[in-house]
Amino acid sequence: VEAQVCRPSGKIIGKKPPHGKCNTEDDSDCCFKGKIYTTYKCSPQVSSHTKAVLTLNSFEKGGDGGGPSECDKKYHSDDRPIVALSTGWFNRKSRCLNNITISANGSSVVAMVVDECDSTMGCDEVHDYQPPCADNIVDASRAVWEALGVPKNDWGYMDITWADA
Repeated sequence: VEAQVCRPSGKIIGKKPPHGKCNTEDDSDCCFKGKIYTTYKCSPQVSSHTKAVLTLNSFEKGGDGGGPSECDKKYHSDDRPIVALSTGWFNRKSRCLNNITISANGSSVVAMVVDECDSTMGCDEVHDYQPPCADNIVDASRAVWEALGVPKNDWGYMDITWADA
């Protein structure tokens, strides 16, 4: 079976964040003035072992996740296994507060979807002056990384698979 391809939907031009406005916690990227960023309204098709990139995010107030979570308008403890999904997989909140199973390194963890990793917009105050997400991101709390047994100095980016739990 051939995987469904998600094609870019547009581009945005990066703006320089105001001084001190881009939170670089968890090695988050900040937008660069004039850099062109690709946007996506879709994500690759979900299967029983959807390939994705796991990234690190803080869902706590003041964390690099920006504002409160999209699903419930609340902040969440990074000690809980929670994630944000790229726009296409977030699918207009259809996975909100549902669980997904993330697998990597011979381990797996069940995590709750609480937020969107916006693939359609970025480089503005609402998005903490960070670029848009790629179309294949599972942005996870530190509890997910810990449950997968990833050494802390390797946290940041990792190839994984995931499925609806």
